[in-house]
Amino acid sequence: MSSVDSNTTSPVIRCDSVFKIFGDNAKRMMQESNGKVDAARFQEAGCIVGVNNASFEVNPGELLIIMGLSGSGKSTLLRCISRLTRATAGKIYIEGEDILSMNNKQLIELRRSKMGMVFQSFALLPHKTVLENIAFPLQVKGISTAESIQRAKEMVDLVSLSGRENYFPRQLSGGQQQRVGIARSLAIEPDIWFLDEPFSALDPLIRKEMQDEFLRLQGVLSKTILFVTHDFDEALRLADRIAIMKDGIIEQLDTPANIVLNPATEYVRKFTEEVPREKVLKIESVMDPVTPADIVSTTTISKDAIIESVAETVLNAGEPLSVTDQSGNIVGTVHASKVVKVLFGGRSIETSGTAS
Repeated sequence: MSSVDSNTTSPVIRCDSVFKIFGDNAKRMMQESNGKVDAARFQEAGCIVGVNNASFEVNPGELLIIMGLSGSGKSTLLRCISRLTRATAGKIYIEGEDILSMNNKQLIELRRSKMGMVFQSFALLPHKTVLENIAFPLQVKGISTAESIQRAKEMVDLVSLSGRENYFPRQLSGGQQQRVGIARSLAIEPDIWFLDEPFSALDPLIRKEMQDEFLRLQGVLSKTILFVTHDFDEALRLADRIAIMKDGIIEQLDTPANIVLNPATEYVRKFTEEVPREKVLKIESVMDPVTPADIVSTTTISKDAIIESVAETVLNAGEPLSVTDQSGNIVGTVHASKVVKVLFGGRSIETSGTAS
């Protein structure tokens, strides 16, 4: 996960009132609706509302997860932003450029130069080796075979597949095939990475390994990422921010901690009520500012520590513990009573994160 200051950076992606309505009457119904789309009324007219008035920004290096149940509109929104599907109404900007006004040539160039995509199906070419599969999109771009293979070798190392360069897809496990798919999308050095349920076909153990690998890659590469999943645990583990969708509407877009601690709607609350908070929340979510009256222990803990990993230390301390940032500076204190309240008491608490 990355740390992004939205006050000092221009968004990489910006969506303004994006709608996607499926059906022959979609455009007429949109014109008559004045931006107030009632999904039930549209359905009566033979239309299906895929995305309903989505507005948000994604900052450089941010990992935004779009999640929801099947039919919530999460994949449709991703396809609209990558323009694999054309939005019915609204504006979508990539680095300030309106992609809905682009012609096919401009769109192809944008995808080749800026975007990488990974989907649930690996779509590897069965007659090509790992190295050849990864090099293929580079050769399509006109890069020489020698340069493409060299780049592919670098990607093989990056996704920890060294020694399997000359294997064919049928000789690889599901997790290894997915690594090839990820390496192939990264080979073109995209600025923006779209991932639609990339790990959902994998068994739980391999899925966990791929999540670990994904976090490692993001730590190295700091891509701007839109990641679609229906798995809330996966979203909480990976995301800088999460957008939860229902019936095409973004119910809440916020940090994982704020979504767990302060669900904006009843739907989001139901999504989060079974989440083991101690496995999700960081100490930063429960720390208080340092005050002169504090009698602070000499024991320090990191603001980025997951509560579960330090709970015993906090709960056994006789006084508040100092909380430090990555540079070792004291940025707050944590009280055992606050940890107990958040984990087992009240269901809402103010945190430092804000929605966008």
